[in-house]
Amino acid sequence: MRYEGRIFRPPSEADALILQATVGCSWNHCTYCDMYRDKTFRVRPLDEVLVDLESAAPLAAEVTKVFVADGDALVMPMDHWRPILERCRALFPNLRRVSCYAMARNVRDKTTDELTELRELGLTTLYMGPESGDDVTLKKIAKGDTFAGHVEAADKARAAGMKLSVIALLGIAPDRSQEHAQATARLVTEMDPAFFAALTVTVVPGTPLATLQTRGAFEVPPVPALLRELRTMVNEARPTDALFRTNHASNYLPLGGRLPHDRARIVQTIDAALSGAIPLRPEWARGL
Repeated sequence: MRYEGRIFRPPSEADALILQATVGCSWNHCTYCDMYRDKTFRVRPLDEVLVDLESAAPLAAEVTKVFVADGDALVMPMDHWRPILERCRALFPNLRRVSCYAMARNVRDKTTDELTELRELGLTTLYMGPESGDDVTLKKIAKGDTFAGHVEAADKARAAGMKLSVIALLGIAPDRSQEHAQATARLVTEMDPAFFAALTVTVVPGTPLATLQTRGAFEVPPVPALLRELRTMVNEARPTDALFRTNHASNYLPLGGRLPHDRARIVQTIDAALSGAIPLRPEWARGL
């Protein structure tokens, strides 16, 4: 399997075969992100991607999940997706799902029929990172979309039978912390994902966010403020049935459960952390 540059995947895809079908991110403007800043976006030639898939044939029986990289692989045209998914299905007899990162705009650019076809071919899960539901914050972080745009994309994906994993970013709006948390809870409610995760913002050198920090225009909120944002999101979000996780290494408080079923327990745990009754992940153990 050939890879170009650094490769990223969600924590839940740790055991997936990672197929780099695109290089970089087609948007690549988000102020906090440095994941693809060293790459110029392009769709890899289809024949190269299929050769990479074939190279995994000796491990075929072990492959149960495939994650298609890089940053927003859904942007690929259908004439790339079809043969990739068909080859995955032919090669891997125990394949349970194929997934990828997806920007809201790229979901909206596909028709419902196209999304349904992709799901039927095996692309069942999309990871979407709105980070915030607050339109002011979305503009500040150059997310390139809005609350309404993310809801429209989610509605379209769910209508096609796809599962959504929605990612929120704690601490990204220190001057609008409460607005950010409450609007994100509303967005999770409207997007109604199958999976909901929260990460904690990290200022990475070389990003626009790092420049703002150098100028004194941004600072990561203190830990109690981050936990209060998390508490608001969990307490106010109303997904139908979402698996919730804060198991990413950036977080101070690893949590897990289902919303709404485990809401009271999760909120109680956050309150205990706020009171100092339970320990937080130490700084040395945190990462990206």
